Amino acid sequence: MARKVDVKVDEMGSGRDVLVLHGGGGPVTVAGLAAHLAASAHVLMPTHPGWEGTVRPDWIASVDDLAMLYLRLLRDRGLSDVTIVGSSMGGWIALEMAARDLGGLIGRIVVVDGVGIVVEGEPGADFFALTPRGVAEHAYHEPDRFFVDPATLPPERLALMRGNMAALKAVAGSEMADPKLRGRLGDVDIPALVLWGESDRIQTPAYGRALAATLPEGRFELIEKAGHLPQLERPEAVFAAIDAFLAEVG
Repeated sequence: MARKVDVKVDEMGSGRDVLVLHGGGGPVTVAGLAAHLAASAHVLMPTHPGWEGTVRPDWIASVDDLAMLYLRLLRDRGLSDVTIVGSSMGGWIALEMAARDLGGLIGRIVVVDGVGIVVEGEPGADFFALTPRGVAEHAYHEPDRFFVDPATLPPERLALMRGNMAALKAVAGSEMADPKLRGRLGDVDIPALVLWGESDRIQTPAYGRALAATLPEGRFELIEKAGHLPQLERPEAVFAAIDAFLAEVG
């Protein structure tokens, strides 16, 4: 019997189908991006199982599992030629989905400061060893603007954040990479935009350029004065880059 899980999916807008995938910080990190895309598209924004207090079944234990879950979601809905936009770990999920798509479900991908591949000489930060302040220093161009002291948060919100981080470690692993993924990306012959914050210290722009170069139709664009979540620090620049890409590739 096929294993199933109820996935919370927020839907908005109408038009071409766009799947927006969040990273470890949860759906709030891509909510503004999803709202922007919904002005001209039908946007599906799932909350990954295990995030925001949702249930993560034991069999969802890797990014591969999430990729297969969302490919099945697209198939079950009868969708095709879908645009996938993924931030951080969401970008990794998008890459895994594209590498496994044999039925034309995915038409193009946008990876925003994604993780997942191994690039020699460009190791990622030891994310789970960082303090909350260290995460802000690595993730933002302006850490003072975005750092939130966990001690100032209500217990309910703090519990959700800790649950998100536990889910991230469970599915992405401590290294947050699949050594085999880069070798599979040579077959992903769909348009791919790789956006990167110039101040990202979780994974550097050099890592992002290597990722774009690995994709046969990949292109790289640097977002200035932004870090690992440029859609939060420089939303207007990210929106403009994605809009131009989608207008060009259809």
